[in-house]
Amino acid sequence: MPVTIKDVARVAGVSPSTVSRALTTPALVQAETRARVERAAAELGYQPNRAARGLITGRTGNIGLIVPDLTNPFFPGVVKGVQSRARESDFSVFLADTDEDPTAEAGLVRALSKQVDGIVLCSPRMTEEDLRSVIGETPVVMLNRRVGQIPAITIDNVDGIRQAVAHLAALGHRRIAYVAGPRLSWSNKERARALRTTTNAAGIDLIEIGNFAPQFAGGVAAADLVLAAGVTAVIAYNDLVALGLLNWFATRGVKVPEAISVMGFDDIVLSQMVSPSLTTVAQPQEQIGRAGVDMLLQLLEDPDRAAAARRELPSQLMVRHSTGRAPSN
Repeated sequence: MPVTIKDVARVAGVSPSTVSRALTTPALVQAETRARVERAAAELGYQPNRAARGLITGRTGNIGLIVPDLTNPFFPGVVKGVQSRARESDFSVFLADTDEDPTAEAGLVRALSKQVDGIVLCSPRMTEEDLRSVIGETPVVMLNRRVGQIPAITIDNVDGIRQAVAHLAALGHRRIAYVAGPRLSWSNKERARALRTTTNAAGIDLIEIGNFAPQFAGGVAAADLVLAAGVTAVIAYNDLVALGLLNWFATRGVKVPEAISVMGFDDIVLSQMVSPSLTTVAQPQEQIGRAGVDMLLQLLEDPDRAAAARRELPSQLMVRHSTGRAPSN
C-alpha cells in the first residue's frame, strides 16, 4: 500500500494538516515539528501525489516567475533562488521573460494566472494602473518594486546609495554623475531620489544623465555625455551600464580611476572579472528570489495575514579598483 499523509502524521505525532504545511510551506511550521515530519516522511518513503493534492487543495503545484530580461546577469541569480526555494516546497516554476516590454508583461501575468497558484513578478515595468488591473487575478509577490499594499521584497536602495556617496566623498569627489536606468524602473527612481537627497546633504554636485537601457550598450551610449559633464566620478544604474562606461572610457584613453571613478549597482559576477574590477553596491540576488517564494507561500497559506507583507533586504558596498581619489585638477 502506498504511504499516505495520514501515515506520516501518525509516525510524526501531528495532524495531517501539519504534515501538509511542513512539506509545502515549511516557514509556517516550527523547526522542531518540521524536522519530525521530514524524518517521518523519509523513514516511510513518502512521496506527495501532486495530482491528488491538487484535487484536494485546488492548487496546481506551480509558481510563475516573470523577469524583464534574462540576458541581464542580475536575474539568473534571482531565478536560481526562486527555483531552489520552490523545489524545497515541491513546487515547479514556470519562467517567462518580458524583454523589458510592459505590454508583454501584463499579458504574461494574465496568461500565467490560469496555470499557476501564484506569481513572483521581478522588477515589473508596468504602470501602477496596469499592475493593479492584472494583479487581482492571482496571488502576486513583487521583487524590486513597491506599489500600494501589494506584497513585496525590495532592496535597501537608500542605504546602498548612502554607502556609495560616502565612499566617493571620502575620496574627495565633489561633482558626480548618475547614469539613469529605465524610465519605468522603480529601482531607478528610488536610487535617483536617494542620490539627490544624499548628495545635497553632503554638498556634492549631482549631474543626472539619461534614461538609458539597463545594458552594456546603455553605458556605451552614455559615456561621452558623462565625460562632457566634467565630473570626477559616475554611479551607473547597474553593473552592465557601468561596464559599458568602462569599455568606452578605455576606447577614449580615459584612465579609470585616475581620471574618473566608476561605480555600479548589483555586483554581478562580471564586475569582478574586468580590469579595473568594478566597485559596486551588492544586492543579494539569490536571497531575493528565495524571500519572494517564502512570501508567496505565506500568501497562499494565509492570504489575510500576508496580503500587505513587506520585506527589505540589505545592500552592501563592494570596494574594488574602479574608484580612487578625485583628480587634483
